[in-house]
Amino acid sequence: MTIIHIVMFKFRPEVTEDHRDSIIQDLKAMKAMDCVKGHRLVVGGPSINTPPERSKGFQVTLLSFHENIAELQKYRDSDEHQSITRTRIFPHTEDLLRFDFEVAPEDEYMWSFHDQVVGK
Repeated sequence: MTIIHIVMFKFRPEVTEDHRDSIIQDLKAMKAMDCVKGHRLVVGGPSINTPPERSKGFQVTLLSFHENIAELQKYRDSDEHQSITRTRIFPHTEDLLRFDFEVAPEDEYMWSFHDQVVGK
């Protein structure tokens, strides 16, 4: 089973690009956590939607993969996640959207978690 965790961030207007970039680097560092399946966690932005209004002002998205609900909960409860959320995310965002879902068994093959090499 695979759980996909998606978080979209809308930063406060006073957050500079450099500050946002430093937050993104902190988020990306969480890919090293054992509860992130295959260490697959990506952070991207800004949106390339056309027209830009379709992004509803969200500027950055985090996408991570977890083996099951328990591993996702372990990720959420971890000291790393709690610290980043408390000190780096909540004080600097005006909105946040989180969406988690389970990959259907017949779609698992699309994620290629078999015979993977970390760092490639």
